[in-house]
Amino acid sequence: MDSIKIGIPTFDPPPGTQLRKDIELLSDQELDTLITAFDYIQKLPTNNPDSFFQIAGYHGMPFRGAGWGNSTWWGGYCNHGNILFPTWHRAYLLRLEEALRTAPGCADFRIPFWNQLKKDTNDTNTKWLYKGEPPKVFLARKWTWLTGPDKGKQIDNPLFSYKLGKSIVDNTTRSNDPLNYTKKMNYETVRYPFSGLVGDAAKAKTEIHNAELYELGDEATNEILVENVLNWLNLDKINNYEANQFNAGVGHDLETCIDAPNYTVFSNTTSAKAWNDDHMDIQNFKAVVSLEQPHNKIHLAVGGFEAPTQSNYNKYPGANGDMGENDTASFDPIFFFHHCWIDNMFWQWQTDKHATEQLDIKYAQNVGPDYPGTNSVDSQGPTPGTPANVRLTLDSPLDPFTKEVNGEQVPKTSRDVTDITKLGYFYAPIQIRHGSAWAPEKFGVKNIQTLSVSGANRGKINGSFVISTWAEDKITKKQVLAGVEAVLSRWNVSGCSNCQNHLEAGGHVSIPGLDKKTLDKYDFIAKVHTRDVPEGMVDDELKIIVGADGPEDKTSL
Repeated sequence: MDSIKIGIPTFDPPPGTQLRKDIELLSDQELDTLITAFDYIQKLPTNNPDSFFQIAGYHGMPFRGAGWGNSTWWGGYCNHGNILFPTWHRAYLLRLEEALRTAPGCADFRIPFWNQLKKDTNDTNTKWLYKGEPPKVFLARKWTWLTGPDKGKQIDNPLFSYKLGKSIVDNTTRSNDPLNYTKKMNYETVRYPFSGLVGDAAKAKTEIHNAELYELGDEATNEILVENVLNWLNLDKINNYEANQFNAGVGHDLETCIDAPNYTVFSNTTSAKAWNDDHMDIQNFKAVVSLEQPHNKIHLAVGGFEAPTQSNYNKYPGANGDMGENDTASFDPIFFFHHCWIDNMFWQWQTDKHATEQLDIKYAQNVGPDYPGTNSVDSQGPTPGTPANVRLTLDSPLDPFTKEVNGEQVPKTSRDVTDITKLGYFYAPIQIRHGSAWAPEKFGVKNIQTLSVSGANRGKINGSFVISTWAEDKITKKQVLAGVEAVLSRWNVSGCSNCQNHLEAGGHVSIPGLDKKTLDKYDFIAKVHTRDVPEGMVDDELKIIVGADGPEDKTSL
């Protein structure tokens, strides 16, 4: 039985389960096993169902079904922006583990997670509260074996990148379109600050951009990536009237999402936004953060977006990493360790809410059965094999993942992956501060102002983007960050007739201790940061609603 020390007494998982561990706590032997397993499946023929190419391709490209050559449909199997987001990705990780266990000597392998809530409370000389940067095992081009007969020898590190064993063709755009996202055989995945746009129209620009970065060397570009992720984890935002500065970063989001009151709003950004909209009239309402929101931010941090800050941060405007788009994210090996962390957070929420054996799509007040995030057309649009405009439930198929029933393979559902003890793995408990560092009770403040930002049309934006909200002093015109919303999207959304009514993006920002007097000092503006304009531009179509005049918040979160 595995045991692990996590800052609380030594923890043993339930009988019949194995721990999925923090990747930075693995032994030398466990690290070598990890490398062995990934190296093995990356070298399998691309038509092998256990190959990395096949499994990575479930998420987005290469597209299949109605989305193969028609952007009105989504051609990947992944679910985003709906209630199947946590459960589909849990099933996805299980399928990857099955493949990894076929590698020689890896029969007991369990994928570890990238701990994004790591803190060093003894380090008083750092500006970072959250220190969950990408672990070093992902940053080295070569892996040196730590144990066994090959100890000291090197191979290409399968966690650093993946070279496509076969071309993936974007049939949803014209061949001369600058946004053509075709990637040819032997294309190697990249992360921030590099660019992976290699379509004919973008290839020359990408080569110049990447050549300048290669001149800096791996150590320098790794530092750039790490710094960007740390910025995203630790974004500071507006001071309140007591001069307390509150965290707007991923670390705050991760600790706050545990407070989500029900599975529906916890599971995805679409439902969480609707919940927050429904409660905006309540005084001191604290906006709910879904699990999907911090997930999105890390995707964009690794995949090419710099964290919006008060300083000029547009250092690498040509960055286009693979993790930054749903189309190609899963071909970067770090994707699966990020999602193992997200699955861990899902389990921590289940444990906190006593939902480890059964998930309930519960609704409150005017939250009805057609609540946003519960329909196949919400957000990204229907996945292959799923009709448009059908209700999503815990019995909806998690294609392409199957189970055997009476000798036949049938689709798994969310009910099949709810209880991880029945799936053979477990996570050690995590000490999470509910409400994160800005909990009102910590500072003795009662006033909470929630800002609502809406009106961003994903159909007009190619690829993922960021919405930042700023408080601008009416006298000095100085702008201070109020909050950030990351939108992980597709390259081609404009033609999505199956999700045209669900293309609006936005978000909510809650700031404690911001009284009416302080609030009146500011004008609030919103910027949209795109691949083309990473520094951000003010979008006049965005609407900002500040504060509420309704009854006091009685909601139990």
